[in-house]
Amino acid sequence: MGAIETRTFRSGNSVAVRLPKSFGLSAGTMVTMEQVGDTVMVKPAIDADAEKAKVSELVRRLRAIGPITPIEERAPIEFPDRTGLE
Repeated sequence: MGAIETRTFRSGNSVAVRLPKSFGLSAGTMVTMEQVGDTVMVKPAIDADAEKAKVSELVRRLRAIGPITPIEERAPIEFPDRTGLE
């Protein structure tokens, strides 16, 4: 999605900005705001419990795969002599 221009508006004692529905944030979503120079970034906040559950599931699946087997050695490949390809 490209840049969208909008205006700020007053909401109580604060200044607010409307986020279009296409941004995918619903009302009540926790967000993290960061100002870097004259740029303001708004990102959905990281849910620590959800992230911990994802990592736990990953670890469970990796353990289900089982231990790593030793690397098998391949027999060397012998290439035939082909004239003109040196």
